[in-house]
Amino acid sequence: MRARRLTSVAVIALTPALLLVSCSGSTGSNHAQTAGTQSTSATAAGSASPPTSAPPATSAGLAGMPAPLDLHDIYAADRPGHLSPAVAGFPSLVYVPNSESNTVDVIDPSTYKVVSHFAVGRLPQHVVPSYDLKTLWVTNDLGNSLTAIDPATGKPGRTVPVEDPYNMYFTPDGRYAIVVAERLQRLDFRDAHTMALVRSVPVACRGVDHMDFSADGTYLIASCEFAGAVIKVDVASQTVVGRLTLRPGGMPQDVKLSADGSVFYVADQVAGGVYEVDGSTLRTIGFLPTGAGAHGLYVSRDSKFLYVSNRKAGSVSVVDLATRAVSATWHIPGGGSPDMGGVSADGKVLWLSGRYNGVVYAFDTASGVVLARVPVGAGPHGLCVYPQPGRYSLGHTGVFR
Repeated sequence: MRARRLTSVAVIALTPALLLVSCSGSTGSNHAQTAGTQSTSATAAGSASPPTSAPPATSAGLAGMPAPLDLHDIYAADRPGHLSPAVAGFPSLVYVPNSESNTVDVIDPSTYKVVSHFAVGRLPQHVVPSYDLKTLWVTNDLGNSLTAIDPATGKPGRTVPVEDPYNMYFTPDGRYAIVVAERLQRLDFRDAHTMALVRSVPVACRGVDHMDFSADGTYLIASCEFAGAVIKVDVASQTVVGRLTLRPGGMPQDVKLSADGSVFYVADQVAGGVYEVDGSTLRTIGFLPTGAGAHGLYVSRDSKFLYVSNRKAGSVSVVDLATRAVSATWHIPGGGSPDMGGVSADGKVLWLSGRYNGVVYAFDTASGVVLARVPVGAGPHGLCVYPQPGRYSLGHTGVFR
């Protein structure tokens, strides 16, 4: 399993699909330019129904979750420049975990230069903003630890022992960190501040690694990379309540909810596109071809577009969330391996790691032009652009609401 994190392997173990259950979901993104449009509502593996429009999110939901600013847009707090007082004074930096170098490089986005470099634990996978926005956590997967970074200084601090932290998220009420223990096939619910283990939830779904939460915060949808499936987890009870196979032999990656809360988008690098999943019924309702190795998903600052990094194609697709169609495709001159990242605070630059090229790409979101390629360590993965707008963080490389 770990070998494929460092090379492009495509071997999948499929686990049988089980049941369908219920709840709701969807995703949104930024800007577009026409350049090789691909439109579609093609059905994903198996039967699918036409896209449905879920009712808008309401203020009722997970107890303790902040009320939404806009019932029709879960990303309303993520507008350009809307930084929380909690991040006031934090320098604007890009933190890059180099999985093969066991290091983090820090980039000044104004100069496109690496300004800091430090060692962390073995196989760092992602840099994750804490729920309260005050700490960045490096998930040292094989190092079985988290390294804290102070975003006020950009400097590393304490190391906390944690088993198999491939990725990490936070429940929408801020109570728990969810450590995604991919190798151990678990979701570990930990105290969001101390990281003390509260409950370990086994998941019979190989390769669990990315997730997003419903608009009301009551459930999450998580991808299982080596099972070609997604699972649904009830947040309050911390139990798996459903499973959906997207495609036998598929490799689902990042998961993102649409701005209106009606659709979960799930990137699949084998299928070469993005599945649309109705979280309430746990059904596939559509599929958008984007490019080989569809991997990371990022919403634009105006909630209108979804950026999809196509790692094997060396491109980024721009999905118009209103029409659910690809409106533009940005190609990296000479090719590349765009992976995980985030959008700048002003929404003008999309930053993505070049997983197999030892670089970080900066894309102009107005034109799709590659503004810079910044050399970093070996195997750059889940980079974090910080600070970003938003009231609280749901984790990963920065999912803010």
